[in-house]
Amino acid sequence: MKKLLEVLSKVGLDGFLLMIATMILLAYFLPQPGMVKEPVSLEEIANTGVSFIFLFYGLRLSVEKLKAGLANWKMHIIVQLTTFLFFPLIVLAFRPLFINAGFELLWLGVFFLAALPSTVSSSVVMVSIAKGNIPAAIFNASISSLIGVVVTPLWVGLFIASATGNFDISTIVIKLILQVLLPVIIGISLNSRFGAIAEKYKKQLKYFDQATILTIIYTSFCKSFSEHLFEGFTALELAGLTIGMIVLFFAVFVCVGVFSRLFGFSDEDRITVLFCGSKKSLVHGTVMSKVLFQQSTITGIVLLPLMLYHALQLIAASIIAQNMARRKKA
Repeated sequence: MKKLLEVLSKVGLDGFLLMIATMILLAYFLPQPGMVKEPVSLEEIANTGVSFIFLFYGLRLSVEKLKAGLANWKMHIIVQLTTFLFFPLIVLAFRPLFINAGFELLWLGVFFLAALPSTVSSSVVMVSIAKGNIPAAIFNASISSLIGVVVTPLWVGLFIASATGNFDISTIVIKLILQVLLPVIIGISLNSRFGAIAEKYKKQLKYFDQATILTIIYTSFCKSFSEHLFEGFTALELAGLTIGMIVLFFAVFVCVGVFSRLFGFSDEDRITVLFCGSKKSLVHGTVMSKVLFQQSTITGIVLLPLMLYHALQLIAASIIAQNMARRKKA
């Protein structure tokens, strides 16, 4: 088993991805626990976990480090524009293909992932493997997460009403402030006192994040399966979605590489732009889906493109990063 996990890790697969697949299968064959409201609701536990994820994230953010990272502003602008503007515009251009085919909810899921911030941990890991600018990667991923708290709901809010028939902006804003923004602000304000402790136990906090994400995925798919929302998709259509996610990743990856060369970035900075600009955060996607999508039965469909993209980006980015590292050694 240990050797199998080592082989899987070399191609970007890890135990967490296997657990995600397990949660989806569990939701399909055993959805009842995810639907129970009394005496304990898994959905409410997940909602509470969302707030703690962002609180702990804020605890690990140092204001001083964020200020110091502003020096390389050109690179940061390219990464953030790619993450929050170029990415969504690409998906927006293909909206007519989904709408005309009757897959508006599926397109909303793809657009949701396109509007998400960059992932923190895996971006930094890939930049490290490929011998890029690690401090810049940490700064960009952190700033991306903060920007995403505001920008992602603004982007997605433009299309939620047409896709779901329900978008109460006041309710969304209140939940966003209470569940996401306020915990981040509290965490940042407590960084000087408890930041070192959060860093010391970041491995344990990562397990907490993953447990919350798995709970959200399980409960979301329990409701989606109970409403038979996936029965309208054929295996061919799901395969097409998977291919589309691969194409999306490499389209952004290649374009970001072109941008970085046009701006004359060094090899280290170019590597950072490539990996930070092309990756999307499963953590933010799952927790923000709890805030943005009031019709929880559709959350499984909305999260499907993100989970596919997450798995594929890890595999592709891992292979690319290792190849870059080997070329540097040669």
